[in-house]
Amino acid sequence: MTQIIASLASIQGRYRAVLCDLWGCLHNGVAAFPEAVAALRGFRATGGKVILLTNAPRPKPPVVAQLDRLGVPRDAWDEVVTSGDAAQYALLTGAVGRRVYHLGPEKDLTFFTEFADDLQAIRASEPPIDRVPLDQAEGIVCTGLFDDLTETPDDYRATLLFAKTKGLKMLCANPDIMVDLGEKRIFCAGALAQAYEEMGGEALYFGKPHPPIYDLARRRLAAMAGVLPDDEILCIGDGIGTDIRGGQGEGLDTLFVTGGLAAGLFGPDAPPDAQLLEAWLAEQGQNPTFTAPSLR
Repeated sequence: MTQIIASLASIQGRYRAVLCDLWGCLHNGVAAFPEAVAALRGFRATGGKVILLTNAPRPKPPVVAQLDRLGVPRDAWDEVVTSGDAAQYALLTGAVGRRVYHLGPEKDLTFFTEFADDLQAIRASEPPIDRVPLDQAEGIVCTGLFDDLTETPDDYRATLLFAKTKGLKMLCANPDIMVDLGEKRIFCAGALAQAYEEMGGEALYFGKPHPPIYDLARRRLAAMAGVLPDDEILCIGDGIGTDIRGGQGEGLDTLFVTGGLAAGLFGPDAPPDAQLLEAWLAEQGQNPTFTAPSLR
């Protein structure tokens, strides 16, 4: 049974590191949440390490720039690990070929041009990756919808059917199905990958809840603090099927934030009803260690 808590401070003495989700926990795509920033600052003040773990399809450098724009101060975190980082490693090593079709918006083109320091050597040692039209591609790199404010996965049915007919593998750089942009809920790359698999296509995933992003996070954490035992790492997130499922799959304690994606069921900023929460978690097949209405 999950334990409902009021704040990260009430449990932070148990952990030396947190892997914290961004969208829905630390910001809403428009602005940072002040109480969440204060909570992470407080954790770091005790000597804890904060790794921001996000399913953003972009690599670390542009995500850090976005955090700066949203008002997340750099003293609230130690490291950033993105689904884009983990997927870039697979791209560079040829997981979907070297001639690829990019399915996603122009803002995600940094996926092909900007790399964290620990990926630069791999990039230099491998043959180049070329972006080509779909009919010339050996594989697909999906970072999202071209226009996530107006489109849905249904708009891509013909494109996905053509790719499936060609037998192309899809590298999904963001397994999230949807996120909230301010007050609007939008589809992510994971929704397209899901639709592709339903057609019989093959999709490869590198973000939460899949192991590659956690492997990368552990490597970067070890570089800062040495190898920590699992019981000293806490995963925080509002995605029951990504953040919580992924953390539990890694054998890590988890803190489920109900005021994000599940706010329609539990409310945006109030302790969830315990009976409703337990029944819903049972339906989801997940059992987070802790639950809180928000990160504070």
